Amino acid sequence: MKYSSKLIADAVAEFQKLPGIGEKTALRLVLHLLKQDKLKVAHFGETVSRMRSEIKFCGTCHNVSDQDTCDICSNSMREHTQVCIVESIRDIIAIENTNTYRGTYHVLGGVISPIDGVGPDQLHIPSLIERVQKGDIKEVIMALSPTIEGDTTIFYISKKLKDLSVQITSIARGISFGGELEYTDELTLGRSIATRLPYENSLIKSN
Repeated sequence: MKYSSKLIADAVAEFQKLPGIGEKTALRLVLHLLKQDKLKVAHFGETVSRMRSEIKFCGTCHNVSDQDTCDICSNSMREHTQVCIVESIRDIIAIENTNTYRGTYHVLGGVISPIDGVGPDQLHIPSLIERVQKGDIKEVIMALSPTIEGDTTIFYISKKLKDLSVQITSIARGISFGGELEYTDELTLGRSIATRLPYENSLIKSN
């Protein structure tokens, strides 16, 4: 696509770097911004820049936060004896929207995937083990997407936790195998959390 302005072309190229944004969509967004008041566009850019430079990650669960400890971990009304293991921050948002879970979380930052070169050491698994070793956590809920990589990660973590006095459960498989947790509807996801099973039993049922 040819552009009469290098500034437009550069802006389109930057928007195309966002996931799911093709050239036509990028151009539409750029032209939309071009029609806006300069102060509004400046505020837009400043907001994105501040988000990236000032955002923090919770020192306990690795969730995004404006403070050193996220609102969930610092909330005394949450059930701190439960920790829900998720792949990404998007999964926390999905589960929170169900309004069925009142425990805490632990963001792994991905799943074990040898094909993609992602091993256990590249995930936030050591910090999870440390949290459980402190003895305050009574239940670890595995809420990873039902994929081969997700199941591999669950198996690895359960092996690491087997000698610790903690109950390991897994969300019910109302979610189809191969599906992504963040795209699951809230009703199905909420029921999967509420009807979670001991990890060994969930393996038997899924087979």
